Amino acid sequence: MSETRRDRLRAATMREITQTARRILVDEGPEAVTLRAIAREMGMTAPALYRYFDSHQELIRHVVGDLFIELAEELQRAIHTVGPDDLSGKFLAVSRYFRRWALDHRAEYALLFGTPLPGLDVDTDDIATDSGRRFGRTFLALFQELWQKAPFAVPADDEIDPSLREQLTRYRESLGGGLPLGTMLIFVQSWIRLQGIVSLEAFGHLKFAMDDATEMFELNLAEIGLILGLTYRREE
Repeated sequence: MSETRRDRLRAATMREITQTARRILVDEGPEAVTLRAIAREMGMTAPALYRYFDSHQELIRHVVGDLFIELAEELQRAIHTVGPDDLSGKFLAVSRYFRRWALDHRAEYALLFGTPLPGLDVDTDDIATDSGRRFGRTFLALFQELWQKAPFAVPADDEIDPSLREQLTRYRESLGGGLPLGTMLIFVQSWIRLQGIVSLEAFGHLKFAMDDATEMFELNLAEIGLILGLTYRREE
């Protein structure tokens, strides 16, 4: 069925609403992102917003979805700044851009990776969850490519703690399988380390020791690269 003018106008209004919500989030903080504030900014009434979103939570989930899509697309662009066969370059480019985006968009990053908001259930099939999975697949696809083209050392299944092995099996199945459990373990460990240091810096939790965490971040990249069999290079 072709899209009607009414459909296009509705979609445009929904985009304007979510963009307004994001602007308020950045300028005033998450507590300020209310339906009343958004309506006032747009010259609408708060009840009128319910023609586009059923609830405040649904609106926030759309904002989260838009942010994950934006970040995933930006990371894809970062990957394509290096040659298709440069696995080390891809890993470094996407990791550095992820940090840069987080530091340039701290309020948005906090919405995505800070304390989960009520109602943002990761098991719910909606735009926020689907877009979050799309973001996650960006890193997973890169990891799968690395494993297929240049396999690195991983522990055998029986070397992994049974409780951890069970959880990794469940996670692998949710992704459609394909990778050995040891590889899944290294993937999760690498992501925890990468996102962990980015979050600590973005949320200001490294200020007790350093004003600029760039070199600490680079040190972590180099160490993760060693585990993955990649060649570390300084950013030009």
